[in-house]
Amino acid sequence: MTQDESIVALAKKAGLEVRWTDARGSPQTVGIETLRAVLAALDLPTGSRQETNDSLARLRRERAHGPPLIVTRSGDSVFLDGGKLAELEAESGERATVRLSEADGRVSFRAPRSTGYYRIRSGAGEMALAVAPARALVPSDVTRGKLAGISVQIYSLRGGTSGGFGDFAALGAFARAAGLAGFDAIMASPVHALFGAEPARFSPYSPSTRIFFNPMFADATLVGGAKLAPPPRNESSLINWKTAGKKKHRALRQAFAHFRRAGDLRRFEAFCREGGKRLLAHALFEALDAQFRRQGVHGFHRWPAGFDSPAAAKVSPFAKSARTEIEYQLFLQWLAAQSAEAAQKKARATMEIGIIADLAVGMDPEGSHAWSAPQELLRGLHVGAPPDIFNRQGQDWGLTALSPRALRAFAYAPFIATLRAAMRYAGGVRIDHALGLRRLWVVPAGAAPSEGAYLRLPQDEMLRLIALESHRNRALVIGEDLGTVPEGFRADLAHAGVLGTQVLWFERNGEAFAKPAGWRREAIATTTTHDLPTVAGWWTERDIAWRKRLGHLRDHEEREQSARAQDRARLWTALREAHCAAGDLPVLENYKPAVEAALAYVGRTRSTIAFAPVEDLLADPEQPNLPGTIDEHPNWRRRLKNRDVFRDQAAGKRIRTFLAARGKS
Repeated sequence: MTQDESIVALAKKAGLEVRWTDARGSPQTVGIETLRAVLAALDLPTGSRQETNDSLARLRRERAHGPPLIVTRSGDSVFLDGGKLAELEAESGERATVRLSEADGRVSFRAPRSTGYYRIRSGAGEMALAVAPARALVPSDVTRGKLAGISVQIYSLRGGTSGGFGDFAALGAFARAAGLAGFDAIMASPVHALFGAEPARFSPYSPSTRIFFNPMFADATLVGGAKLAPPPRNESSLINWKTAGKKKHRALRQAFAHFRRAGDLRRFEAFCREGGKRLLAHALFEALDAQFRRQGVHGFHRWPAGFDSPAAAKVSPFAKSARTEIEYQLFLQWLAAQSAEAAQKKARATMEIGIIADLAVGMDPEGSHAWSAPQELLRGLHVGAPPDIFNRQGQDWGLTALSPRALRAFAYAPFIATLRAAMRYAGGVRIDHALGLRRLWVVPAGAAPSEGAYLRLPQDEMLRLIALESHRNRALVIGEDLGTVPEGFRADLAHAGVLGTQVLWFERNGEAFAKPAGWRREAIATTTTHDLPTVAGWWTERDIAWRKRLGHLRDHEEREQSARAQDRARLWTALREAHCAAGDLPVLENYKPAVEAALAYVGRTRSTIAFAPVEDLLADPEQPNLPGTIDEHPNWRRRLKNRDVFRDQAAGKRIRTFLAARGKS
């Protein structure tokens, strides 16, 4: 076997897809140098034949031992390394002895019917067992009939207590009003912790950690804090995060001072105990990050020696000297959790499902999770997407993610903690880039996005844990399965009870738009997403105008406009055939009939849940985010142009149209 052949064999053993199929259906092969770079980042060097052999031996040693957590389904066979009897201990402490059956040199027993987490003790040692139900909680477990949802960016909401942007208080009030209007669920943007010391870093999909909250969304009035005044009507519709963030931090500091004098310390202390080491580590990170940013040091990789982990030499002395600041950071998490819980209670007062949280695909490699538990993450690799028909250069999202080898080594603890954080105060969770449950496109830091490879994840185990946590938290699960979708993946999601995602722009039969009856039942339906043009923006070519302004079209503007004109005609034909529209094709500037008809069209699909984005209910031509931009487009900054969506006459008509299409008139 040549050295290159050895590298390919090692790559396959490490979970890399050496060959893959692109979005056009063309087979692709990953180059040897790319494999070398990715393997090196996975701590599997291939600099010489001996190094390659050593790396392969290391993988074999890891696989030789049984996993610390076996993930199975109720009633399935559980295989152990040996023995005749095993003791099974449930979470309640109840114990039972099970007899092991032997066949083909292996011993096994049937997993308990009762789902949950167990400890197994046998002659082969001790390990954990997760017993999952057949599938996740699905809408039919909660209610009958079609469900109607509304999607919104939390920060864009008017009202609430934060003045310059929407928060949990605004979300709760908005959800209550949506429920009274007839909606069953509200899908909200991510609320993960960002970087408290740098309000200008506000992308909700680049979190510091996914396990804790962004305190900017906390409701300070819950502990006697002040409600900040809303911006004047003549203020820009764009949020100035730096200014708004400073005001909110002052309000939170005042709320903390009030809480220390008269707050419910017992509930706070119980919250801190439950959060344990992870919560304390996050509070430490936030306090340290704030201190070093004041000194002009940005990013923990640049911090002085002795601060590189929670256990580092200088961290304990810092924690003692900064005790009040760390307590403040703990307080922020407690207050944000209380605020999220209050918002969901308001939502559930009028809705079947309530709030559906959003789980980002990864974390910032300079964030809290990467500092406190780097052993759980991919290091030296960024997550992204390969070149496709929408982005010919591929994408590097600048994010890290959970390592598949670490998931196994740490008994899936970081994944379980992430799921619980997302589901705890919600009626459901949307998993961004759910394709990452099977594989992630990983790019060595500093390489071009096209110089990456697919890394496989333990999909079966992750889907089973999702099903288990879904039932334990009574939360529906939605997977964003858009992009280069591997064969069979959508069927796997459906089998696991995870709803897929269908977007109007992509549901086609050839070039024609798919009829409402042809959409999948086991998936949500929506007109658009935060990364795509709104109906008004698509119809008026607002997205094309933005990309032209930013130089993304490279003289292809006429071709884009011609293709869009053909698509407008195709969409209008589909809308008319579905009896959602009538009359001749409206001109480009006359977008409102198309918006209302598109909402009715999506509402009529056979999908279990259909969502109406609030931007489409308001016929807004601007989209929340334009992928491939940072500051060039006002991403994650737009406020809703209407203070009360449900009292707006035009929006009300579209709401009634959408709900009637769902059979909720």
